[in-house]
Amino acid sequence: MNIAWVYELPTHRSLLTAHIRCWIPTCRLTTSSRPRPAPHLRFIMKRAASSVSKTTPKAKRQRPQIPEYHLTPSLRDESGEAIWPAPRNQIEKARRLIRECAGAKKKTLIVPDKDADGLTSGAILQKTLVLLGLDPGLISAHLLQKGRNIHDESERKAMAAHEPAFIFVLDQGSRKSPPVIDAPHKALVIDHHWALEDDFPEGSEHVTACNSPPVATSSLLTYHICSPLHEEVERTCDWLCVMGTHGDLGNTLKWEPPFPDMKTTFKTYTKKALNDAVSLINAPRRTSTYGVPAAWAALTAAATPAELLTNPMLLAARAEVNAEVERCTHTAPMFSDDAKIAVFRINSAAQVHPVIATRWAGHLQSAKLEVVLVANEGYLPGMVNFSCRVPRSARVRDPPVNIIEVLRGIAERAPNPTLRERLGESFARGHKEASGGIVPKAEFEEFLEILEIGKKKKSEGASPRKTKKESGPKQSNTLMNYFGK
Repeated sequence: MNIAWVYELPTHRSLLTAHIRCWIPTCRLTTSSRPRPAPHLRFIMKRAASSVSKTTPKAKRQRPQIPEYHLTPSLRDESGEAIWPAPRNQIEKARRLIRECAGAKKKTLIVPDKDADGLTSGAILQKTLVLLGLDPGLISAHLLQKGRNIHDESERKAMAAHEPAFIFVLDQGSRKSPPVIDAPHKALVIDHHWALEDDFPEGSEHVTACNSPPVATSSLLTYHICSPLHEEVERTCDWLCVMGTHGDLGNTLKWEPPFPDMKTTFKTYTKKALNDAVSLINAPRRTSTYGVPAAWAALTAAATPAELLTNPMLLAARAEVNAEVERCTHTAPMFSDDAKIAVFRINSAAQVHPVIATRWAGHLQSAKLEVVLVANEGYLPGMVNFSCRVPRSARVRDPPVNIIEVLRGIAERAPNPTLRERLGESFARGHKEASGGIVPKAEFEEFLEILEIGKKKKSEGASPRKTKKESGPKQSNTLMNYFGK
């Protein structure tokens, strides 16, 4: 379709020039042969449909489709039965020890981890022991100090001070170590963090989900162990199981086989109440004051998740953590020379580095990126606490990204062969998909130097930079020259 515009131009040359400069450049200039009272020019622009640029919108990058967690294939034993959520022999040993503990009527110590999964695991076990007849007065809980683990000598002494005959360690991670305490005792470790067969305290029994995909949380494993021990366990502890599992695996998890059916639980308590309770129980341990004892007290006193939603201490802790996350989350990333690792450095007395790592792992997209690392230099004096996550764009890689192997591989490339030892036992612990560590600042800087942060790796065989194409002689007869005559 042809379109013609008639435009009366002013007679003054400067105004005429200004109008032409702002006019559409693709036009044809003609003079009118018919006399008019005032000088004029007619601009006729013909635009054919074929001349209109037809650009197709750039296709939006598709997010990788991650398989549903519950569909992860399970391992099977010789009879074809799924080995889930842990090896059967380990589960049976754990049940025998729990029954023995309840019947012995002796001092019992529960040592749960500080997060929702760990605390709910401890609460499930405590409720089960009471249901089995153990006097609540004989049950104590030991909550680790900020930045500590059960293998620290100060924590071993604090646990021994309770004089327990039975010790249950839940969701604390595992490593080869001396006995939980030096005094005579019986210990059971319930866990799901990555571990080798001998990565447990000397003399302890253990049950671990780490080698039984889809890997269950410690709360789900504890719930599975305890449910057959008393008929009231399922009714009183199902919501705790859901809270702990959502705390580690997220609230989009589908409760389909091999996971237990929790439809009744969600109908009774609602998903919103359960998920809000998770964020509230997780908040105190992230604050600068490390309020884990208050979170444990609130959780073990509650009969339903709704009772947690109005707890003023939990609400205040969540508000504090949210503000600190917002302050630190906008830190710009730096990248390793091979672009496989994104590093964020923050300084906060709060434990917000895992939250920020999880957020950025869902945001950053790259064909090369394998690990998102958030390092917090303000959590513990003289130390760097860091958390690592596999970015969403890398979760479907084959073979899958193993953060623990990645971190240890970097340390092994250090010019100084003593670096791996100096990074300590808290380096590269946790899960294959969610690891981290607590290391001295000097060693962390040495670790980062290996990555050559900010230095772009030169690709081999790269083509030389293209030189700018020389343009031909410029057109001398232009529209502006015409009016300048």
